[in-house]
Amino acid sequence: MATLALSMTAMAQEAPIVMSEPSGDVTLLDRITVVSRTGESALETMASVSQISGEELERRMATNANDIFFGVPGIKVYSDGRPAVSNINIRGLQDAGRVSVIIDGARQNFHKAGHDVSRMFWLDPLLVEQVDVIRGPSANTFGSGAIGGVVYFETKKPDDFLRDDENYALSLTGRYESNGSGWTTSAIGAYRFNDAASILGNIVWRDYGDYKDGDGTRVDNSGFDVLSGHLKGTVRPTENSELTLGWTGSRDEWSSTETRDYQLDSDTFTGEFKISDAEEKWLNLNVKAAVNNIDLTQTDTGSRPGTSGYDLRTTSFDIWNTSRFDTGMIAHELTVGGDWVYDDFASSAASGGSDSYNPTGTRRVWGAYVQDKLSYDWLEVVAGVRYDSYELEASEKSSGDRFSPRLSVGVSPFNEGLLSGLQIYGSYSEGYRAPNTSEAYITGGHSFPGFSFAFLPNPDLRPETGKTWEAGLNYKADGLFNAEDTLRIKAAYFHNDIDDYITIPTFPAIPGSECASLGHTMCAQYQNVYAAEIQGFELESRYDAGRYFAGLGISIIDGHQTDRDGISSDLTTIPSASVTLDGGMRFLERRLTLGGEVEFNKAPSGSTFAEDYTLVNLYANYQPNENLRFDFRVDNLFDKRYVLPIADISDGMHAQPGLTVKLGATVRFGG
Repeated sequence: MATLALSMTAMAQEAPIVMSEPSGDVTLLDRITVVSRTGESALETMASVSQISGEELERRMATNANDIFFGVPGIKVYSDGRPAVSNINIRGLQDAGRVSVIIDGARQNFHKAGHDVSRMFWLDPLLVEQVDVIRGPSANTFGSGAIGGVVYFETKKPDDFLRDDENYALSLTGRYESNGSGWTTSAIGAYRFNDAASILGNIVWRDYGDYKDGDGTRVDNSGFDVLSGHLKGTVRPTENSELTLGWTGSRDEWSSTETRDYQLDSDTFTGEFKISDAEEKWLNLNVKAAVNNIDLTQTDTGSRPGTSGYDLRTTSFDIWNTSRFDTGMIAHELTVGGDWVYDDFASSAASGGSDSYNPTGTRRVWGAYVQDKLSYDWLEVVAGVRYDSYELEASEKSSGDRFSPRLSVGVSPFNEGLLSGLQIYGSYSEGYRAPNTSEAYITGGHSFPGFSFAFLPNPDLRPETGKTWEAGLNYKADGLFNAEDTLRIKAAYFHNDIDDYITIPTFPAIPGSECASLGHTMCAQYQNVYAAEIQGFELESRYDAGRYFAGLGISIIDGHQTDRDGISSDLTTIPSASVTLDGGMRFLERRLTLGGEVEFNKAPSGSTFAEDYTLVNLYANYQPNENLRFDFRVDNLFDKRYVLPIADISDGMHAQPGLTVKLGATVRFGG
């Protein structure tokens, strides 16, 4: 199954920074990414990295993860219309930690087996300052498991909000969405005690009713109520050190059916300490610690009433230091670090005891790594190795460990002219994902009319290993056609082999076997298939001429899995083909921005319900002064009915919203 995604995104557009002087001088590919341990921009990184800014999220009037990642090549979001149940797919990989989602250093590891979306996380877009996406396992400094990639959310902090001449500021935002009569209210306040200490608080309330799809049919139980909050304080004990403490939390309520209600409570506590020497040479030490508590309550009111609970506490610790020095004519950026993550999961079934589909258990994962970036004139090399170890414990124990290498080599062959900003690179990296407790220790049975099957545990599951080759280029040019225009391009071809890929096949119960003895006709068990193979091409570019802007992104993905009998089949998590066009113009000294988006999606092979569809969106943003902003947006202008385009989850039941008009205003005070 092959996919093609072509997007012209307005990420090239630097919409006016909310409540600040409008600016369009810096493109997103030039901004420093959080996922770089060595302070690189996305354009300078020899890996497939994208970045989404808070300004971009404001322009999109983002409500959920689908809005956040709209138009980003190689990334799709599976959601059934409810924002808390979002599953991120990168390059055809998703579920069970294959994509690592991190908020301010806190890993979002919640996973629940069942018919609903298995991966659940919620972070209100209005709390976000920027999002970094790295595709593939090259982000091995961000912990174990991310064979698909990493999504790193950084929430707002006081220095992002307060101007240089302000000691305090308050911002109020109100929004309305026509489809589902959705209301959003938000307040941000920040105070600077002195040059060394400041604090920020943010609260967001969303109240949405059931929306209608493109056919005008109401999608039952698609409404939700969610209250989100965020606190972050920064203290600078010395000129070269900084301590940041934060809390992010939410309470979300929704229904999946008329007889099943959910409540999701989330609390994330984070701490970060940074210290460097005066010249930022030998000492650039970062220490992060986080505790993430997720509490999901499922209440059934139908023929089998009761309450089930799913609680996960994830504790994590990261430490790394980057030293900069020279050996002869070679400049080094040497990073040494380690991380430790502990998942403590507990479930309770309505009938009593633990939920057999989601058994109570623990997982410990820790690792250490060393990475050196070497630069010499036109040559750049990044070489590193990571060690991972894990231990699972539920009804039984299992463990494993592995070394995973990384090597990237880049050349900049031209010193002048139009090609002086060109870098060509090649890389090889490996990633390592341990199974979770549900995959290894699931039990119980499941019945359908006419037959039933049993889930069998498999404590002998082997970890997945991702091995990715990538060849790409980075290109930067300024002043091509006028003094202020910019062009940025990133492109890459990748090939990812996943050994011991984990999936859950079903097979007939053999007479005398465990599931046959329990009265079942079929069995299901997580197993390691022989291998999975995914390859593709991605391109992301932005052009900004000040008055007008556009961008181009391409993603072509193909993937299949092969069992131990040599039989190949399509990977059902490969996303659809899509084409997205986005562009616009700025007026009134860049205080008014007008633009539009067109996205075409081709149904993936093997999907029963998904069909080809085209979406057209329009938007306008007007900032008459630095303290007032108005936003307007129309999504799905032609009221097209569509379902999310990933083959195995396009079930026809969860059509996405039809025509939606969004209105918003933000006012700011400060002094």
